[in-house]
Amino acid sequence: MSIETFVQQLDELAQSAASTFAAAADAAELDAARVEFLGAKKGKLKALQKNMGSVPGESRKEAGMKLNAVKQAIQAAFEEAQGRLGGGDGTDARDPEFDPTLPGTARRIGKLHPITQTINELKDIMGRLGFTPAEGPEVEDDQHNFEALNIPRSHPARDPLDNFYLSVAQSQAESALSSDNPLLMRSQTSTVQIRVMENSQPPIRIVSLGRVYRPDSADWSHYPMFHQIEGLMVDKNVTLADLKTVLKLFASNYLGDEVPIRIRPSFFPFTEPSVEADYYWNGKWVEFGGAGVVDPNVLRSVGYDPDEVSGFAFGLGIERLCMIRHQITDIRYLFTNDVRFLRQF
Repeated sequence: MSIETFVQQLDELAQSAASTFAAAADAAELDAARVEFLGAKKGKLKALQKNMGSVPGESRKEAGMKLNAVKQAIQAAFEEAQGRLGGGDGTDARDPEFDPTLPGTARRIGKLHPITQTINELKDIMGRLGFTPAEGPEVEDDQHNFEALNIPRSHPARDPLDNFYLSVAQSQAESALSSDNPLLMRSQTSTVQIRVMENSQPPIRIVSLGRVYRPDSADWSHYPMFHQIEGLMVDKNVTLADLKTVLKLFASNYLGDEVPIRIRPSFFPFTEPSVEADYYWNGKWVEFGGAGVVDPNVLRSVGYDPDEVSGFAFGLGIERLCMIRHQITDIRYLFTNDVRFLRQF
């Protein structure tokens, strides 16, 4: 067989294979065509390859190069058809309702930050307990951050060394706030409670999760910006027993087991009685956060009658919950953006 005849046969085979692949109606039909042309034993390309023995010796190198080129062309035509039909695995991915002109969904690169993962999980747990997420501004005024929460002007929590107060131009100050109501970065998510109660009537059951700011020096357990989860329930006849039940359900859901809870007397200006909650985890008692029954003065500040309604509130550190859950020993790891650390989550 002359080299010209051999080359002509290869070209005709390549054209036939390409048209057959293109005409395949489904993946099963495409796979049958693959066997017909590329089959290892009885494929047409394999049969034509046997004709190389009749090509003159001086032309066999050229024949071999042409054979490889045609094999690659047939393989490329098959892969193109395979992609069109959904992989050639016996299933037809062509959906009659599929519109290829619509934008696709980009593949997500990376993972959610462990704090974001924790916030999402806490929202889900509190949602199942009937609490609705609520949000508020991170730049707050004195009224919502302190005054309405029954924190007197002489209280050390108002100290400029313990808060990020914001300075504003005199013209802005005159139009936006009085000298008795300075702005600051909120030091607690309890401010969201006040804003919700100002605009809503009981029953209220909300949870707020967000950033708070305090000028603490960064060490293994402190950071000048961190996250809190704040829960509030206001209705008729809400008691400390209701609070303990919610905290116990919260801890058991988050830590995945029956977690013992204890509450210890404490003091906060905005709750009375006030308690500190601890839970027993890994053989020791761990501080959970502050909580208590909403102080009557706080209810009065938002227009509620403390003789008609009562409530409880609790505030927990999200970083602390995340660190205990994942056995993280230093809060700074959560803010250094080291991918070697973040990949673990």
